[in-house]
Amino acid sequence: MRVCVIGTGYVGLVTGACLAHIGHQVICVDNNEEKVKLMQAGQSPIFEPGLSEIMQAAIQAGKIEFTTDLGAGVAHGEILFIAVGTPPLPTGESDTRYVEAVAKGIGAHLTGGYKVIVNKSTVPIGSGDWVRRIVLDGIRERQQSLIQAGDTAGSDAIDEIKDDFDVVSNPEFLREGSAVYDTFNPDRIVLGGNSPRALEMMQELYLPIVERKHAENHALPPVPVVLTDLSSAEMIKYAANAFLATKISFINEVANICDRVGADVTQVAKGIGLDSRIGNKFLQAGIGWGGSCFPKDVSALIHTADDYGYEAQLLKAAVSVNQRQRLLAVEKLQQTLKILKGKTIGLLGLTFKPDTDDMRDAPALDLIEQLSRLGAKVKAYDPIVSQTGLRHGLSNVLVETDPERLADGCDALVLVTDWQQFRNLDYGKMAQFMSHAVIIDGRNFLSQEVLEQAGFRYVGIGR
Repeated sequence: MRVCVIGTGYVGLVTGACLAHIGHQVICVDNNEEKVKLMQAGQSPIFEPGLSEIMQAAIQAGKIEFTTDLGAGVAHGEILFIAVGTPPLPTGESDTRYVEAVAKGIGAHLTGGYKVIVNKSTVPIGSGDWVRRIVLDGIRERQQSLIQAGDTAGSDAIDEIKDDFDVVSNPEFLREGSAVYDTFNPDRIVLGGNSPRALEMMQELYLPIVERKHAENHALPPVPVVLTDLSSAEMIKYAANAFLATKISFINEVANICDRVGADVTQVAKGIGLDSRIGNKFLQAGIGWGGSCFPKDVSALIHTADDYGYEAQLLKAAVSVNQRQRLLAVEKLQQTLKILKGKTIGLLGLTFKPDTDDMRDAPALDLIEQLSRLGAKVKAYDPIVSQTGLRHGLSNVLVETDPERLADGCDALVLVTDWQQFRNLDYGKMAQFMSHAVIIDGRNFLSQEVLEQAGFRYVGIGR
């Protein structure tokens, strides 16, 4: 099938590359010329395991193109994905101006032939009908321009395309760091819409994935496809992320109680996670959640509830617990080192999770801000950030190029991101470089026994 993906962030680029990989003909559109040139050269503008390889293979196979020309993308695609960002506003609601601009642009370039317009961006509940209206606005504005130019034939032709498209909600459930894997091995595919024709086309699009032809385990049963209405599909996305965020905040609350009563939250999580009604995922206590999805989606759902006269107290509590949890590492540093002013603190990891270069709403940023405010010198090492040279938001931190340089002169280390390579660092050597061999394991990720044998004083979360 012919596909156009508008927006090449994490969701758009992964979606486009993976759809090209399974055989569809894809054009990805972005208004950033430098970014498009980079992608045309086969380079991914984001770090995501496996993405560069499937991009390059799709380019060589002639299955994917990158352009700044929205009109060319709209003309090409039978299915048009809107995959632009919806960042949070200070109020907590989503900023939908980029979605609006794309929807209007699609309307301005529709020339005939049935199209399915897909909301892949995480948009407020009820946005499906809103996007349809914006597309129609773009069509009408174009028609008005033709009338003013005296092109009545062109204006009459546009009348025929006003009802020749449908809007579908197809929320994404990709985890940064494993987005390519998640695309080919999804737990479910959610399709919301009112048009049987549009839903049928979307099912055809995803058929190779549903049949697990590109999955890690081909023997598994077909991927469940949830067919529902637009609003329910949009709500599924918000509800899923809000539940997972709440689950993390719950175990962090339990961890804080464990600290006070002498229990070990890792054992508690194991014990409750074996209950099939609970499960063991998202029960890892630590210094809180961040990234581009959980904070934005939970805030947006709270804002939606407020708009409809309902106070989402549980979700507000989940956010509150998470904000407090982020500074727990600072409290533990104060308990261990007492005065932080004049001390040097090293952060192991900067990104909000491993296997990504994304630092949006990363807990590390709050730690840096608070430690700097308390007069500490902050250093950091991250496997990706240290290599890329990206320093946005890191003006108060010295980013080192290797773990030994990070440890040199530090009074304590804080494990912020659970990168797999951090399990196997030479902690004995690092301890020798430090003024005080103290480590705060902010993810309960490292072996206490190994760290103590290396000469560290180990402090975990809820242990």
